[in-house]
Amino acid sequence: MIFAFCVSLPIFLFCIFDFSYAAPCYGTRMPERNEFSAGLQNYTIFKRNLENDSGKLRSIQDFLNLSYGIFDWLSIDLKGGAGDIKQHPVSSGEIRYKTNFAGGYGFRLRFWDESKVKAVFGFQHISVHPSSKETDGIKNEAILDDWQTSLLASYDLDFATPYLGTRWSRVDYIHTIAGERKRVMSDPDQCIGLIIGVDIPVFKKFWLNLEGSFFDSSALAFGLNYSF
Repeated sequence: MIFAFCVSLPIFLFCIFDFSYAAPCYGTRMPERNEFSAGLQNYTIFKRNLENDSGKLRSIQDFLNLSYGIFDWLSIDLKGGAGDIKQHPVSSGEIRYKTNFAGGYGFRLRFWDESKVKAVFGFQHISVHPSSKETDGIKNEAILDDWQTSLLASYDLDFATPYLGTRWSRVDYIHTIAGERKRVMSDPDQCIGLIIGVDIPVFKKFWLNLEGSFFDSSALAFGLNYSF
């Protein structure tokens, strides 16, 4: 019953909240010193409101993640893959940029590890560079830059590690139309969010990660990871 609750809670909260998004936080499971972890991750973004009535964004991103433990309490996180952008201005139709390169980097610092409780501070940045799109004979290019810092705390159970936290996030939509470049930021009133997630062991070195973001977010991340 507890296992089902840990898995279903992020999905349930996602269904009742609908706001914006930021990059996945990874959770509190980190590689030990001189060890690696790698995994596949999908991050689906359903809406991000932009400032000054500039509309909203959507995006789907798929990544290969790689983390390295510099120390037992500090890891570097890298990712590479592909993503798209769908931007909907207030006064016109949605512009759909097709999937192309996306990547990111960050770090996590574990500052509390006692008994079964862990606490982690993290910084993450994702950049999405989809293909250009021509509308009405005019070339549109876009970049999505996603920045965040987070604080997470987890509790180790025998069958899962649920975690809870908060974060500050900002997204920049860099739009170039007919050679003119403009940067639009996300709504500053929607920058603080709630994170709920769970790590679920599958085998000794494999685990699943499920994470939902709320209040500043309507997004879900899902990943399969391996430590070596």
